[in-house]
Amino acid sequence: MNRRKFVVGAGALIGAGVLASGMRSESDSAPSGWAERGEDSLASAGAGAAAGKIDVHRHIVTPAMQTLLGRRNLDTLAGVALPGWSPEAFMASLQADAVHTAITSAVLPGIHCDVGELAQFSRSSNEYSRSLADRYPGRIGFFAHLPLPYTEQACAEAVYALDTLAADGVVLMASNAGKFLGDPEFDELMHELNSRSAVVFVHPNIPPSTDQLGLNTPLSVLEYPCDLTRAGLNLILSGTMERFHKIRWILAHAGGFLPYVAWRVSLANAMPEYGETATQGVLTYLRRFYLDTATSVSRSSMATLQELVEPSRLLFGSDSPFAPEQQTQRQMAELVQAGFWRAGLALQVQRSNALSLFPRYRQDGERVAVAPVFEQESVVGQAKRQILTPVRSLAQKLRE
Repeated sequence: MNRRKFVVGAGALIGAGVLASGMRSESDSAPSGWAERGEDSLASAGAGAAAGKIDVHRHIVTPAMQTLLGRRNLDTLAGVALPGWSPEAFMASLQADAVHTAITSAVLPGIHCDVGELAQFSRSSNEYSRSLADRYPGRIGFFAHLPLPYTEQACAEAVYALDTLAADGVVLMASNAGKFLGDPEFDELMHELNSRSAVVFVHPNIPPSTDQLGLNTPLSVLEYPCDLTRAGLNLILSGTMERFHKIRWILAHAGGFLPYVAWRVSLANAMPEYGETATQGVLTYLRRFYLDTATSVSRSSMATLQELVEPSRLLFGSDSPFAPEQQTQRQMAELVQAGFWRAGLALQVQRSNALSLFPRYRQDGERVAVAPVFEQESVVGQAKRQILTPVRSLAQKLRE
């Protein structure tokens, strides 16, 4: 590389870095560390401190799922054996894992259906989930399944599930028939969810293109994090999170790879094509995601997250029964024993953070923090963006 190319390339990176940091809003400031910032749940949660965990990532096997997989002679999902399942066994697993409330979801990763079959699966599974919630009040909640990529049917099911069945939120696959969340084709559904300030749990899928890669790695090890990362970033860069700012997003598995490439993806702030979509800066939107702990708790991963997001953004999720029982809980206990987490922070992650999104599960004596309400870009922010537009354009030219 000659000197001129090196200088131009370095100039582009410097310009991008300035914009990546300069575009931060007040909510974008990095946490000072969870050890200092996490609330002492033992002191603040009151009578609810010993009420048990809230698991936001716990799956059920509905009769509709058994029927659909049976028609395909399948006994696995994404390469993982389908577990034996019954309501009684499910409740026993909650007892064994000290989980008081499970927000359940029924998902079909890697299974592609026509519109009629998928719409029927969604309706049947959602009504079954409602019946479980009624049978075990306070112990079982549910994210309603929506039949994406079929937007019209997904809108109808969202209205029914949220308004009639009183679902706690909806579960959406990160990608749907090769289209990722944030695709304009799903905007009508985003309008419905935004108008209801819905909680959306994003679960990884297996895109059709996966087979073309020719890799033999387990799907849940590599393709799941990739799917979540692509969807999370697309929600930001497409402007979906800015336009539909009332939706509360939960990314499964701690957001895949997204938190670990946060600085790199924030360089998009310097690219003119995203100046009108991710208007408040990439990191602002990234820090709005809630992240669950399923198969993601380790000292290294938590060290990254504590530098990026507030402790209130982390929710307990187990991925049971597809992940080993009590794996996440054991890993969290190890963080406390090693002094990396305070006991109060662990309790916050296990329960009180989720109560901010699902206050209906509050118990007597429990105090619930109000979930933040995110605003769209302010007039001041718009003015600042207009001022920075020429600088961003220059950085883009240098980059090219």
